[in-house]
Amino acid sequence: MKPISIDSPNGRLKLTFGLYGAIGAGESGSRGLYYRLELDGNPLLLDSRLELAFQDEPLLGPELELLEHRIETCDRSWQPLYGERSTIRDRCTELRVSLRERREAGTRRLALDFRVYDEGAALRYHIPAREEGGALTLLREYTQFRFPAGCFGYEEHGTEGEYAKKPIGEIADHCEWPLTVQYPTGSYGCITEARMFDYSRMLLSRRAKSADTLVTDLTGPVRLSPPYDTPWRVMIVGDTPGQLLEHNDLVLNLNPPCEFDDVSWIRPGKAIREVTLSTRGGKTCVDFAVERGLDYIAYDAGWYGREHDYTSDATRVSLDPDRIALMPGHDGLLDIPEVVRYAESKGIGVFLYVNHKALERQLDQLLPLYRSWGVKGIKFGFVETGPQLWTVWLHEAVRKCAQYQLLVDIHDFYRPTGITRTYPHLLTQEGIRGNEHMPTARHNATLPFTRFPAGAGDATICYYDRRIRTTHAHQLAMSIIVYSPLQFLFWYDKPSAYEGEPEIELFRHLPVVWDDTKVLDGEIGEFATIARRSGETWFVGAITNEDRRDKSVALAFLQPGRMYEAFICTDDLSETASRTGVKVDRSVVTCADTLPLVLAASGGCAIWLRAK
Repeated sequence: MKPISIDSPNGRLKLTFGLYGAIGAGESGSRGLYYRLELDGNPLLLDSRLELAFQDEPLLGPELELLEHRIETCDRSWQPLYGERSTIRDRCTELRVSLRERREAGTRRLALDFRVYDEGAALRYHIPAREEGGALTLLREYTQFRFPAGCFGYEEHGTEGEYAKKPIGEIADHCEWPLTVQYPTGSYGCITEARMFDYSRMLLSRRAKSADTLVTDLTGPVRLSPPYDTPWRVMIVGDTPGQLLEHNDLVLNLNPPCEFDDVSWIRPGKAIREVTLSTRGGKTCVDFAVERGLDYIAYDAGWYGREHDYTSDATRVSLDPDRIALMPGHDGLLDIPEVVRYAESKGIGVFLYVNHKALERQLDQLLPLYRSWGVKGIKFGFVETGPQLWTVWLHEAVRKCAQYQLLVDIHDFYRPTGITRTYPHLLTQEGIRGNEHMPTARHNATLPFTRFPAGAGDATICYYDRRIRTTHAHQLAMSIIVYSPLQFLFWYDKPSAYEGEPEIELFRHLPVVWDDTKVLDGEIGEFATIARRSGETWFVGAITNEDRRDKSVALAFLQPGRMYEAFICTDDLSETASRTGVKVDRSVVTCADTLPLVLAASGGCAIWLRAK
């Protein structure tokens, strides 16, 4: 069979599919299905094997022949309810190949879907229905990613780990995704997954004979009933690391549209965590939220007892004695329905944290109860991820929350696969080493190019806490760098920490969803400058790692012929600096101007540009 190739709309990316290519021995020890990917004629992925292993069956892949193939083009646009851009273009070239076994006794069939966008490429397996019917058990998906020599990957383990730049051949097994890859040609790729509702979670391992080959490593078997589509395996592509973030709409395009018509109750916003677990503290946070332009307050772990205790009952308030013991003078009073009523009277919503142990036992009780209280959302804690069982449970829980018009924030190990297009009430998720860990500035300067190509991340931004390992201007900038439709801005802070600092005015006016996003500059782990637009207003965040830098921001992205008021928050290293070490300057600028930035070590700058 002659290989079949498809090109991206702009002609730069080429994906080729073939049978029986010289791709080296895979699981079967023979030749079989393969694909490869090129950018401007340079290899991104060399011939890479495709196979599936089902229980009590031979490998599906080595003995297949082509039945037919179909090539189509797609060019449409759609408007998400919210996002990093107000309009998303879905433009690609699609290839479906239909295959069957070559053996006389073979009756099995397989289809493969490939899509090539200007922003990257994706593939998935389609298991057609069988005459005999019944369910199948997929033991292993063997999708290879064979890289050319000289590539480096930004390896991470444990979803909240640190990143390390390593040659592909030295990456340890069970590596997390997204995995950003730097090519010797100067281009970048990012492996991730999309449309993952009911499958086992993918990791990446080097279980192949080639040192520069990674393979999908499922965290358990998959029970499926054909016809069945696997999740998409995705490679986002960019000429710069910043383009990996600018191209992340690709992940959304690979997911189904929103499943429900009424989305009027879905409201992204900014939040403060209530840290005293008290009625008084909740009402104080509500007043602070009104004053400072926030939208939500959140009660975190401890409001219904010890979160990791299976006997804790999330249908009633019962304060965790261990946490209360750390709060001298606590009055022991917490009436969440009362706080919710007070918050509603002020236009503020309330989120409640619930650990997975209570969610698994009580979900069907909790959802109508919280709806009756007037709660606006639930933060899922320490959810199980990996095996198919927990994938199905988690996404079913998200679906049920929509039935009760409850927003969702999933914390700890869960990472996005673009399903917020289908379930936009899933505002954000963690799967990130955020400020609960007090990460380094280098880590923060890595995230835009590694974790954020997959989607939103709840980084639990802090401001006043003394444990932060960055400057306060860096934290201000992170509120722009980090895209999270539920954006926590005062994670460890009480309202009393605010003493009228002028830079906090930026938080009041900061949107959490955007009409446009541009990465103006950046190197992985070194620095990042990101501009985001809401209406006619722009916000720019710039951060650096532990190295002091002199940078600049050219304002060419502003509308020509308009003047803008610039509210500029920078590091102040003078002896007369305020307690937060942030200096606020104001000026009038146009698209012809360039703003010089002096970024302190672990520092940053946040700019608010309002059209006059």
